[in-house]
Amino acid sequence: MSENLRYWLWMQKALGEGAHIKNILEDFGSAKRLYDSNILEWKMSASLVSKQINKLEQTDINSVDEIIYTCENNGWSIIDYDDERYPQRLKEIYNPPCVLYVDGELGNIDNLALIGIVGTRKASEYAVKVTHIMSRGIAECGAVVVSGGALGVDTAAHKGALAAGGKTIAVLGCGLGTDYLNENKPLREMIKNNGALVTEYPPFTRAGRTTFPMRNRLISGLSLGVLVVEAGVKSGSLITANYALEQGRDVFAVPSSVLSVDFAGTNKLIDDGAIVATKPSQILALYSEKFDSIDISKARSVDELMRDERGKDANVKKEDKLSFDNLEENRTKRLEREKKALKLTGDVRAVYQCLDDTFLHIDAIIEKTGLTSQKAAASITRLEVMGLVQSASGKRYKLR
Repeated sequence: MSENLRYWLWMQKALGEGAHIKNILEDFGSAKRLYDSNILEWKMSASLVSKQINKLEQTDINSVDEIIYTCENNGWSIIDYDDERYPQRLKEIYNPPCVLYVDGELGNIDNLALIGIVGTRKASEYAVKVTHIMSRGIAECGAVVVSGGALGVDTAAHKGALAAGGKTIAVLGCGLGTDYLNENKPLREMIKNNGALVTEYPPFTRAGRTTFPMRNRLISGLSLGVLVVEAGVKSGSLITANYALEQGRDVFAVPSSVLSVDFAGTNKLIDDGAIVATKPSQILALYSEKFDSIDISKARSVDELMRDERGKDANVKKEDKLSFDNLEENRTKRLEREKKALKLTGDVRAVYQCLDDTFLHIDAIIEKTGLTSQKAAASITRLEVMGLVQSASGKRYKLR
């Protein structure tokens, strides 16, 4: 925390998230110098418009003390533009944030290889599996996976990195402490213990129509390159890809089915010059010489990663195997399951939230949920009937 934190918080509160602060800093030098200037100096500056001047005049610097207290009380870090922990990569983008709010450990990002992975929330089973495998392979080699903490591709990206025992960062389109996407709350807990939750929005700021496009520039800004998996031609993922191009980052894309018209954005990216990515090493090879944290010798082929996945899931039915032929059918089934999951309550919801895409023994489920064996078994049976849970021998269960 720098000595100028209050001034940066004041500046952010007055100008709003995503404000173009570089021109202002060129004129005034710092947030403190901006605060110490008088209204005449503000009006003489070409970097400020009348609306911004009114906001600066109306914003009381003492109002930011509540933000500082809230973060200290919850163990959240605030990293302002002057803080030595502030990523240099973000200072390079067109509109860097005044401050970052962090739950977890961001680490020395500028010396680490960060790879952004984004895609549709309405992901097919193919996209989820591809994302998980690519993310896992990337993390096994020492890179950090960055995504947005949402459903679909984002969730698969974070889980893939965690499955490799790697680090992952979720850039949120809302404030810390917000009651957002409850079904992913257990995942966010895992992320903050193995990386960080990051946002430029003050605590308890609710997600809105503009917050997610705004946060996308931070996903690409923190990353060396961005991998897009299954995206529509008009989607937030392509917004992130465009930000990446503007910021001088590399853009990678996993080819999608030519039959899936609604999710042809990745194929369009390839047509426009994005790098085709079909294995983790294609991405990491660009950065392995520059970053000591990457060990390219650990890169595994997709076949090796798939065999590893199959070893954990030997009971996959033939009709559940993935191909472009059944891609749309799988996507529809996935969306139906997600709608059912949103309606879960009580014990059943508790059991559902403790499961993921790897098999968990019934004893571990009981320990995680605190339920009796009878209630846990009843909840699992309910979830199986609803088609949300898949079982394996030895009383093991995972999300379908």
